[in-house]
Amino acid sequence: MTEKEKELLHLLEKEGRISTEKIAMMLDESEEKISELIASLEKQRVILGYSAVVDWSKVNTTESVTAMIDVKVTPKRGVGFDEVAERIYRFKEVRALYLMSGTYDLSVVIEGKTMSEIAHFVSDKLSALDSVLSTTTHFQLKKYKHDGIVFEDHDEDHRIVVSP
Repeated sequence: MTEKEKELLHLLEKEGRISTEKIAMMLDESEEKISELIASLEKQRVILGYSAVVDWSKVNTTESVTAMIDVKVTPKRGVGFDEVAERIYRFKEVRALYLMSGTYDLSVVIEGKTMSEIAHFVSDKLSALDSVLSTTTHFQLKKYKHDGIVFEDHDEDHRIVVSP
C-alpha cells in the first residue's frame, strides 16, 4: 500500500462525502488518478462502504435499544473462533462483532426495539449456540461519542463568570 493510498483512506474515513476534486487538491494528484485509486481500493475490498453517523436521539419517530454482549465461547478445532463468529454475525440484530482479549472471547453489539427483544435474542438465539458458554449483557444508556464524533451540543457556556 502506497503512502498516497493511506492518506486517501484517512481522508475518506474522516469525511466520506469529500469530493474527488478536493481530495485531488489535498494530495496533489489529478481527479482521474484519485477516482482510479478509490475504484481500486473498493475492488480490493479495502474500502467496504460509506456511512453517515446519525444521532437517532434527535429523530422523534425512532426509538431503539443498543446492547453490548460479552460472550465466552469454546473455539472449534481447526477454525478457532471464526465459525461461531460467522454464525453470530449472520443474525440480523447484530451490528458489530469483535474478537477480544481478556475474560470474554467475543464482543457483540446488537440493536433491538426493546430490552425484552434483546433479552429474547440472547436467550433464544445467542445462548442456544453450542459453542456459547456464557454471556454478559450491557445496555447502552446514552451515546456521548461514536467514531470520533461527539454527540453533545456544547455551543454555549451557561456558567456565570466569577472574577476576583
